[in-house]
Amino acid sequence: MSKHFILIVFMLSLKGFSFQKDTILQQLESTINKREVFVKKKYAAIEKIKKEATKHVWNGDQSKLYEDYLLLFKEYQSFRYDSAYYYIEQAKLVARAINDPVMISTIKIKEGFVLMSSGLFNQAIDTLNSINFETLTDVYKFEYYSVKARTYYDWADYIGDNRFSADYIEKGSDFLLKALFYVKPATNEYWSTEGLRRLKSQDWGGAKEAFETWIANFNLPTENYAIATSSLAHVYSMLGDNEKNIHYLTLAAIADIQSATKETVALRNLASELFKVGDLKKAYKYIGIAMEDATFYNARHRKVELSSILPIIENAQIKKTQGQNVTLSAIIVILSILAILVVVFLFIIFKQLKALKKSRRILAHSNHKLKKLNTNLREADRIKQEYIAYFLKVSSDFIHKIDQIQKSTYQKIMAKRPEEVFSVLKKYSVKKARIHLFQQFDEVFLKLFPSFLDDYYNLFPEIERVHVKTDTSLNNELRIFALYRLGVQDSRQVADFLELSVATVYSYKTRIKNKSNFKENFEQKIMEIKQFEVNE
Repeated sequence: MSKHFILIVFMLSLKGFSFQKDTILQQLESTINKREVFVKKKYAAIEKIKKEATKHVWNGDQSKLYEDYLLLFKEYQSFRYDSAYYYIEQAKLVARAINDPVMISTIKIKEGFVLMSSGLFNQAIDTLNSINFETLTDVYKFEYYSVKARTYYDWADYIGDNRFSADYIEKGSDFLLKALFYVKPATNEYWSTEGLRRLKSQDWGGAKEAFETWIANFNLPTENYAIATSSLAHVYSMLGDNEKNIHYLTLAAIADIQSATKETVALRNLASELFKVGDLKKAYKYIGIAMEDATFYNARHRKVELSSILPIIENAQIKKTQGQNVTLSAIIVILSILAILVVVFLFIIFKQLKALKKSRRILAHSNHKLKKLNTNLREADRIKQEYIAYFLKVSSDFIHKIDQIQKSTYQKIMAKRPEEVFSVLKKYSVKKARIHLFQQFDEVFLKLFPSFLDDYYNLFPEIERVHVKTDTSLNNELRIFALYRLGVQDSRQVADFLELSVATVYSYKTRIKNKSNFKENFEQKIMEIKQFEVNE
């Protein structure tokens, strides 16, 4: 098998474990979010037992009341120290009232457990030593030695000094061997005790086998599952398998939260391990929760243990936060500079857009003027075309008529018939020719401006339209403004064409303008009348 293949398999296995680790930590986060739910369930169970105890107080059933107090102790033993101790004291009073030696000895075992859990190790040993061992059944002898062993083990952990802790561990192991004498093999109690004995004897392989057997072969309650997985995590830690250490610590922490166990070390140890691998955020969160639990349970030795690691994690978190703040400050400075640059660029772009907008306005205005100029040019071109054709036709007709008159007159003079010359000249009427000229002018103009009459009349109020309207196509007043629309705006030229005086032309213009709705800009309105076929 090639080295490359082995490396790929190794990397994939690391990736798979990382995914598994992230998944189980997500489960822990989800469980932490439900902490209050599990605590409420614990209080509900406690409240139910308290109601039974109150009932037995009233009916005087001491045996049942004793059992109720033991049940309340069991609920509180890993939940809240002072309450657990209170109900042990109440059970002790009932046992003494009944005067039952077995009850009294049993209660002292429970009392020893509570004292041990709160860190009062010396008091726990004294209480356990005061028990009349002969009064105990085998079940309680097993519990007696188990609690005594656990007390010495926890005492050794609390001291943390090998000069003294080794002796306590040895004593604890001796008591565990005695406890195993009173329990049957292949039972839940046997494997939990045997696993703890092997663990404290530093038999890591044997401890691993014992705890894995315990988990695999017994349907463990949540509290026992937490103990088994927490112990297995410690074994893997000693074997150098940090990944599995974190894995089982997480399982133990989940089980502790689900059982509302406040006297716990799993979350604290998990925080410590996560701190080592650099996950400061979770480590800081979990150590805080562990301190809350220790404070709630009121276990002094747990708070002392936590106080040794909490400042370290807090200091690391503070340094990390300070580093993040420095980075954030740098980012803010960079962003501020970028913001200033953006504002500068926006200002430049705004100025350019403003200049562009102004240029577009000028261009649009120029386009409009050009468009208007093109329209006027097209209009002028058409007018020119129409009136050039009109001029050619009129001139041609006029020349043709002059030619006929000249020939006829010449013949008649040559024939010495002057009377006929006069007759021919009488037939030609200048007045009729002018009328014909105006008719042709009107015809061409209205062809160019078919809406001229309607647009012209619309320049006047309704009452005045009757006076300006004419039955003929155009009259002299209309022709004055028709010529104006064509661009013939010299009053003398208009007067010559219409055979009027200049004063008469001025008079017509003034009178018409005064009747209109547009006295100040009447000529402009005339110029706005459009040709029918001219498109802007």
